Amino acid sequence: MFRPPINRAMRTLDRSFFRKDVNLIAACVMDSKQIATCRKELHDDIIKLERLPPIRSAPLNISADKDTKCLLLKPDTRLEDRTSWSLRLQGLVEAQQVLLTPFHLELDYNYWTYHDIISAILPESEQDEIPVGFSVVGHVAHLNLRDQYLPYKTLIASVLMDKNPTIRTVINKIDDVGEENEFRTFKYEVLAGPDDMNVEVKEQDCIFNFDYSKVYWNTRLSTEHHRLVSKFKPGDAVCDVMAGVGPFALPAAKKKVWVWATDLNPESYRSLLANAKRNKVTQFVRASCEDGHSFIRTSSLQLLNSNRQITIHPKVPRTARTAENHKPFHQTPAEVLKEPKTFSHYVLNLPASALTFLSNFIGVYKHHEHSFYPHTDVNLPMIHVYCFSTKSDDNKAEEAKICGEVSRQLEYEIKGLGDQEMEIWDVRDVAPQKRMFCASFRLPAEVAFRKVDAVPEGR
Repeated sequence: MFRPPINRAMRTLDRSFFRKDVNLIAACVMDSKQIATCRKELHDDIIKLERLPPIRSAPLNISADKDTKCLLLKPDTRLEDRTSWSLRLQGLVEAQQVLLTPFHLELDYNYWTYHDIISAILPESEQDEIPVGFSVVGHVAHLNLRDQYLPYKTLIASVLMDKNPTIRTVINKIDDVGEENEFRTFKYEVLAGPDDMNVEVKEQDCIFNFDYSKVYWNTRLSTEHHRLVSKFKPGDAVCDVMAGVGPFALPAAKKKVWVWATDLNPESYRSLLANAKRNKVTQFVRASCEDGHSFIRTSSLQLLNSNRQITIHPKVPRTARTAENHKPFHQTPAEVLKEPKTFSHYVLNLPASALTFLSNFIGVYKHHEHSFYPHTDVNLPMIHVYCFSTKSDDNKAEEAKICGEVSRQLEYEIKGLGDQEMEIWDVRDVAPQKRMFCASFRLPAEVAFRKVDAVPEGR
């Protein structure tokens, strides 16, 4: 009764087609002051549907007074069949507190959901996996339609945009991320709205502005960004080797973490700089545009020789700045923060190839053993490297494969979870047989201090 009209031949969206008349019975409340009481009394009789308020103005044949209200009753309530009435409804009718009357309910396109409309358009053979999953990046909805739904792509996009007011542009990806582009950007087609990919995204109390067509961003990783950043402590130094527009770097900097961030994509680098300025964390973010392989080694050595420090002056309350305020104000002393000499964490977020960057840690701190425990209280850094693997119920096979590849790249055996504080985190599924993981481990001393002349990039 409340399903939309069906038109499986529709190829251009006709919103006017989706109109439906539903005949119901309404209980008109004769005393408008009793509407709340009657609604409570008839709780089990009133229709209960999402987006369908049960309280309506009474039909004109009952009352011309707009203040007279009625309650829509369930469809199985019949005007001429008192056996379909509940005892409470019968009592209110007999007491002349309510009057039952036919009610003509008009439903249109605006009432039904995206799923309702698409289900009424797509062939029955394609109903098993109706495209409902999409990413929202700012005002852009990003679809990845399967081949069988491509004939309906403009229909799907139009309905999706109608039913999501914040979406102004709908695109469909037409290749795999990273398939042809080392910057992890992708080819797309605009299905609805303007070709405007300059978006604004809010995440972890930061605002990110970027051109989505030129940089990598994945909204589905917001939880992972938060998880990893929560491991960083104020005063830490973090090396973000594939920083993108700053989803790890900027929230970390907001925590007064010193971040050295690089990305090979010039557009990502420009966005990272702009976003650091907009979020007022430029003092804590040192950004560059260079290759991650060399950055692991050069940044580590540069930090050893860095003597950066910043002074943070506390904010003066507005009342203390006014000429009329004569009360003494005790200024909190400025906070002087010194950048540490070594990184506490390295982040390698390039799942398709990040494992091949691990060989750059071989000998990264050779001749600098005195900077770490037991000569100081500073531990060697944690490495957080993202990768793809297969899927299984317990991830045991995947954990073994990832540990094996990490060991091969480092030329040092990590025997499994717990060894070198190894943890393998299940991030998310990316395909039916593909899963994204984050392997976190303490850089072994045997790797960091190894005496080598040169290290090949990736193995």
